[in-house]
Amino acid sequence: MADKYWSLNHCELFERLTDEQIKRLESVSKTRPFKRGELVYLPTDAGNSVLMVASGRIKIYHITNEGKQAVLGLVDPGEIFGELAALDDTPREEFAEAMVSSHVIMIPSESLRHLVEEHPSVSLGVTKLLGLRRRRIERRLKSLLFRSNRDRLIHLLLELTEKYGRQTADGVLLTIKLAHQDLASIIGSTRETVTVLLGELQTERLVEIHSRQLLLRNIEQLAQSIDVPVPKVRFGEDLGNRLLRESRGGT
Repeated sequence: MADKYWSLNHCELFERLTDEQIKRLESVSKTRPFKRGELVYLPTDAGNSVLMVASGRIKIYHITNEGKQAVLGLVDPGEIFGELAALDDTPREEFAEAMVSSHVIMIPSESLRHLVEEHPSVSLGVTKLLGLRRRRIERRLKSLLFRSNRDRLIHLLLELTEKYGRQTADGVLLTIKLAHQDLASIIGSTRETVTVLLGELQTERLVEIHSRQLLLRNIEQLAQSIDVPVPKVRFGEDLGNRLLRESRGGT
């Protein structure tokens, strides 16, 4: 119960609610654990709740006609997902799967709709969230349509720096660990192609790879190579260097 309250209270969407409002929302919500690889929901499932990650990470994806995963997004602790179906009472349209052992808070759709109607800050937050995700999907679609596999991979790495990048003395460390297959599913390619491309980038000393962690050694050159602005990176050298040492087997 306390963990659920803490999570809801630290969700950006609900940060302007009072403690009493948070407690009421928490009282009607449920928390459920999911093992790695377990599905949170399937297409055509009823959208009767908005979900929030309390711990772990959730992957949102479609299955193509060829049977391949097309990853739409990754959801981290404190972030919500499944909100669109919940707001308009339509069935789910995608898969949601736990990438690691996770806990998910399920908030009744009716409760969120009441908050949207009563609190402008929640309504604005949902609108911004939908707009942000639409822009990301549009950028991803343009990348898939008009860029080479190499450019799509670089575009994804730069996109990941906005959320997971930490500036270190050696470059920008991506604190998220993604397998080559995960990267391939996001950019619409194959694991073998991603492996070859990462090898090329490593040979060119643009990227270093350590235990599935990626260090972007020259983010400016990467951005220039695909003609996009250099993404903003949060400064966290102590954390970044510690993670980098651990990935290299240091102490």
